[in-house]
Amino acid sequence: MLTVCNFHYIRTHFDAPFPSIFGVTPNVFENQLSELSKIGEFINQSQLISDIDFILDSDKNYILITFDDGLKEQYLSAKPILDRHNIPAIYFINSINFIEKEVTLVHKIHLLRSIISPMFLLKEIENFPGIGSMQLNEAEKKNAISNYNYDDSESAFLKYLLNFKLSNQETAKIMNQLFLDNFDSNQVVSELYMDENQLKDLSNFNMLGSHTHSHFPLGLLSPEIIKEELKRTKNYIDTFGHNNNFSISYPYGNKESYRMPVPDIAQEVGHKIGFTMERGINYSDANKLVLKRFDCNDLIGGKNY
Repeated sequence: MLTVCNFHYIRTHFDAPFPSIFGVTPNVFENQLSELSKIGEFINQSQLISDIDFILDSDKNYILITFDDGLKEQYLSAKPILDRHNIPAIYFINSINFIEKEVTLVHKIHLLRSIISPMFLLKEIENFPGIGSMQLNEAEKKNAISNYNYDDSESAFLKYLLNFKLSNQETAKIMNQLFLDNFDSNQVVSELYMDENQLKDLSNFNMLGSHTHSHFPLGLLSPEIIKEELKRTKNYIDTFGHNNNFSISYPYGNKESYRMPVPDIAQEVGHKIGFTMERGINYSDANKLVLKRFDCNDLIGGKNY
């Protein structure tokens, strides 16, 4: 069996005017690794690829640590702890941060939400030229609360509206303008994401994976754009020369983001393993392109366990 534990932000504190960036401290991260070590054996990407059938069919619990978004704090704060305990991991990156030196839209939203209330942002969207009123219906509100179960309802509605109700172009148009009004994009890129030397170091140990180019929900895109999103990151990682890059983590990880034909296109591009954020343990009947993965909060040592 395979248990996958996913992390995002790893920092010493999460203080902000409005709660929008959540993660774990290095101490909590290390303690959780200790707890996880008691229930299984850690594996790396190479082992997973080469022995996937054996791992899924085994009664033994194999544990994989993953990180999404290629954040610098994952390298500076988390990797030394992993190295100290000889625990491997996969770091899934968005190539837009490195090829175009662009802040991912999802992180623009995180940063804006940390300084602006969700109510104000909802009003900004309603009043933005060319957008008009964007009210969620009752079914969408339920989906929002289900998808963003760690957020208050107002924040969940905002996130669902941005990620699934508005088009990518509409969300980007609004958030890009607000971001430019409040942040220095070059500074954010430099401070938030790993640099190429850090990526090369991870690549040397086959620890990089794809999180697509732009961090869009792939299931809402055309097949042509899906393929381009996957190929650009795979080709970028291939330039480092040491990383097989067989794994992909689907941005957002819910069913809308990896619905067909996303897994088929991922396989066509060259990925052998795909990860969602559907909670659960993977057994022998698992689809290798649609593997389940736990948020770190939901496993032993996490705050919701």
